[in-house]
Amino acid sequence: MKHLSILGSTGSIGVNTLEVVSCFPEKFTVSALAAGRNLKLLQKQIIAFTPQIVSVQTEKLARELKKSLPKTSRPEIVFGTAGLQTIASMNEVDLVVSALVGAVGLLPTLTAIKSGKNIALANKETLVMAGKLVMQEARRNKVSILPVDSEHSALFQLLTKQGFKDLKALFLTASGGPFLKYSKKQLSQVRPEDALKHPNWKMGKKVTIDSSTMMNKGLEVIEAKWLFNSPLNRIKVLIHPESIVHAMIEFNDGSVFAHMSNPDMRGPISFALSYPERVGTNFPALNLAEVGKLHFMAPSLKKFPCLKLAFRALEDGESMPAVLNAANEIAVSAFLGGRIPFADIPSIIEKTMDLFHPTKIVCMEDVLQADAWARKKARTLEQKLH
Repeated sequence: MKHLSILGSTGSIGVNTLEVVSCFPEKFTVSALAAGRNLKLLQKQIIAFTPQIVSVQTEKLARELKKSLPKTSRPEIVFGTAGLQTIASMNEVDLVVSALVGAVGLLPTLTAIKSGKNIALANKETLVMAGKLVMQEARRNKVSILPVDSEHSALFQLLTKQGFKDLKALFLTASGGPFLKYSKKQLSQVRPEDALKHPNWKMGKKVTIDSSTMMNKGLEVIEAKWLFNSPLNRIKVLIHPESIVHAMIEFNDGSVFAHMSNPDMRGPISFALSYPERVGTNFPALNLAEVGKLHFMAPSLKKFPCLKLAFRALEDGESMPAVLNAANEIAVSAFLGGRIPFADIPSIIEKTMDLFHPTKIVCMEDVLQADAWARKKARTLEQKLH
């Protein structure tokens, strides 16, 4: 029996994780849940999974949650950053599912690692912002980081079987999002409701917007660099609209191995939860005869400049990926709030990066300072646009 702590239980990954857990009550139990503001869904999760402790975003929300729950099924309720860190470091927990969205996931994930907890990682920002420090802590504490993103899970499974010897390239695939066939003029007219219609995946708002700009794939390139200790020139991106092939590895003799499955996050989640075992599931199996054809193409860095900016951030190294991530979070929030047009997302990110001189990352304070600087600068740039 594995005892789980789930950071981000009311988001898409958290909801799918709990669906997997409900299929295997003899294998997994939920010790702790952390959510933001969705109390209605969190209440249902508490009643269904009876965690010992729950964290929410603010003290006010904690009071509201306490009042809404019957005394017979009321866990300990904590809140804020301290609450997240409590959830991440519980003694009885074996595996922490890091499914918070954005930079907020960094510190609780690092807390879990320092507490010796294995991590099922869906919060890519943890490695984007502080990959070197996080992987050092994982090695120091002998912690396994098990990727949940479908592409990184696929690479992990391929490399576990095939190994790294004679490896030539790692391929991450991208659907291309809803605007793959849009012209530059059409992209300039995109509204938030258009960008939130992903063709293949059901995700939260921020991740869906990142997919539409292909920043999501850029962040995944940076994540892959740290997860698999890979140089940038070995990591490739391919557009694959069907989202059936999640990743491929190529060896120096030209052999290519691919990992395929339906676009369903419950697959990589169940693999991360049960590793090193595999659990049998009743999720729909891949039927290639029904799929028929698979397509691949190179991404256009001109059409999707966010991907180009992510490669640049990784080339600059040190604190620049943290700046990229922070500026992107501010720009996406501004777009969703109707304050800037879609085309200004990469503009704000690029201008923020242009104004920053990368600083060396020695400790977590260096990461947080770069993050704070970039957020302030990106907000200033955004305000000048409206």
